[in-house]
Amino acid sequence: MHEMIRIDQLWLAVEPQDMRAGAEGLLARVVQVFGCARAHHGYLFANARATRIKLLVHDGFGVWCAARRLNVGRFVWPRLSNGVAPIALSRQQFDALELGLPWQRLDQLSAIARL
Repeated sequence: MHEMIRIDQLWLAVEPQDMRAGAEGLLARVVQVFGCARAHHGYLFANARATRIKLLVHDGFGVWCAARRLNVGRFVWPRLSNGVAPIALSRQQFDALELGLPWQRLDQLSAIARL
């Protein structure tokens, strides 16, 4: 089966984003931060409370925008600090993040070192 949207690289934007922004507003933010939106790259944004995320993907022809919100809890999102650049995510980290799991600690959670 052919994938509908190919994503070769995922980027997490640390700075909170107003979730009222649609695809055009998010695209403007991507261009501001990265200089351009690259084909087959996905860009993740969260609101200030980290209860909602949006994913913007440039598929080579246009852009896709998807939204997700948690009914309970928050997404695990890095804290904003001066000089923090967007973070590249692996597919496994993205899969954990979208479920609200601690994606930054996947390496630590993949092996049991103490009983």
